[in-house]
Amino acid sequence: MSILKAIEFSACAHLGHFRKGSKVPYITHPFLVAKILAEAVDPETNEALISAGLLHDTVEDTVTTIETIREEFGEEVAVLVASDSENKQLSWEMRKQNTIDFLKNEATRDMQLLACADKLANIRSIKEDYEKIGDAVWDIFVRGKEKQGWYYKGIVESLAPLAGLPMYTELSQLTKEIFD
Repeated sequence: MSILKAIEFSACAHLGHFRKGSKVPYITHPFLVAKILAEAVDPETNEALISAGLLHDTVEDTVTTIETIREEFGEEVAVLVASDSENKQLSWEMRKQNTIDFLKNEATRDMQLLACADKLANIRSIKEDYEKIGDAVWDIFVRGKEKQGWYYKGIVESLAPLAGLPMYTELSQLTKEIFD
């Protein structure tokens, strides 16, 4: 029930939003994150994690508050969503460094799984866009290839406890392929 509710909630929250530099509806990203998570864990026993995958950008990118997530989906989902949400008041570099440090030093395994699925979905999109438009892909981002490479390499290092999981292996391989 919670996953179905999260699908509906996320779809409504992201209605009219599109992926950076495209006309692809934004909801495709949370759906892909949830799919990656569902392939990595048992959906029946990890409903909160998959729901968080569907909701992970609602607080960061819509008017949804963490309090609303808590009221609608419970504390466990709210904590996971909060763990994958950045403070947009900070500079890009500071936000990304905070994410790297948090994932390395404080995050639970579920928080790491959520972040890994999110970053894997993002880097798959980068690869797909790169294959279509080449180096122009870096113009879509706040920071270019060098800074993105620094960030993704830091993420891969921080998520090393997930080594052996297919999603971590793919994230690591795509990071090397794109940034080395």
